[in-house]
Amino acid sequence: MNSFLVGLQFLTRIFIVRQSMWTEKSFGESVKHFPAVGAILGLICAVVGGALNTFTEGHIPLFTGAITFATLVILTGGIHCDGLMDSADGLFSGRERDKMLEIMKDSRAGSFGVLSMILVATLDVSTLAELARITTWWLCTAAYAAPIIGRFMMVLTIVLFPYAREEGMGRAFALFTSRRTIIWAAGETFLLLLPLSFISVIFFLCALSAILMAFIITWLFANFATTKLGGVTGDIYGAVTMLAEMFTLITFLLSGNYLR
Repeated sequence: MNSFLVGLQFLTRIFIVRQSMWTEKSFGESVKHFPAVGAILGLICAVVGGALNTFTEGHIPLFTGAITFATLVILTGGIHCDGLMDSADGLFSGRERDKMLEIMKDSRAGSFGVLSMILVATLDVSTLAELARITTWWLCTAAYAAPIIGRFMMVLTIVLFPYAREEGMGRAFALFTSRRTIIWAAGETFLLLLPLSFISVIFFLCALSAILMAFIITWLFANFATTKLGGVTGDIYGAVTMLAEMFTLITFLLSGNYLR
């Protein structure tokens, strides 16, 4: 339970029990529970988006999509948005490895970072809006599944790819995880997505398809980062999460348009 609370407090702005003393081991042990953290975020986003779409009778889907996306950003404190922007600034700077890592540590956002955030936010909001146009259920299930799958992809990145820096907060994740972490997180992800089948088997199959799509994107992006940096960093973890969420939503949208 303690490891779950560590992950919840680190990845979100939700505080059930406020903890001020963290160890590297507690960070590492929390990784296996990242999908569960995603489930809490997804459930809140699904309720917000679903309630708004129902209340407005689907007449303002773009606004509904924007509020749903904003809810996720607010709940996470924008931590993954920051990772996405820092990753884009560093990876596309055209500099040497050490300079890329230095750029990624800079708190200021560059042009590549801003553009990447605009692109991902635009795609997320527009995709959520289109899902709201299909039915409220399509919006809710996608909004619920995306944070779970996004954080499962973060787990895979942490375990399967080397850490690029000699020090850093993200290094604790890499040091205290193993292949068993993936097995636990995979089982957790499956169980958390299984309730979608009670609504419709189609939603559960869409979630499984989204996992495959997100994994392909994650593998390609993490490999690209590793060739540039010699490994991944905490910023890459955040970028992977954002990209996986985006492609999960896109998978649900494409499926919804085809199956409705």
